[in-house]
Amino acid sequence: MIGIKPLGDRVVIKRVEAEEKTQGGLILASTAKEQPQVAEVMAVGPGTKDETMEVKTGDRVIFAKYAGTEVKYDGTVYTILKQNEILAIVE
Repeated sequence: MIGIKPLGDRVVIKRVEAEEKTQGGLILASTAKEQPQVAEVMAVGPGTKDETMEVKTGDRVIFAKYAGTEVKYDGTVYTILKQNEILAIVE
């Protein structure tokens, strides 16, 4: 529990360093200008009548670089974004 409870279809994530090479052997270019970002889901809202939540706490996700709003809470920087701004779940 981080003390932030997202509303509706919002998700709280914490950025993690992207690996330079994925398990499948793909090399991630560190020089890519719009490089996707990897994060861990810290909290998930309840969803809305139109949006069922597909991510859960603990998932690692990829999201667009400028998605969401950064907030600093209790000395840690989190990003709050809508679930539809998440591009993929990393398995």
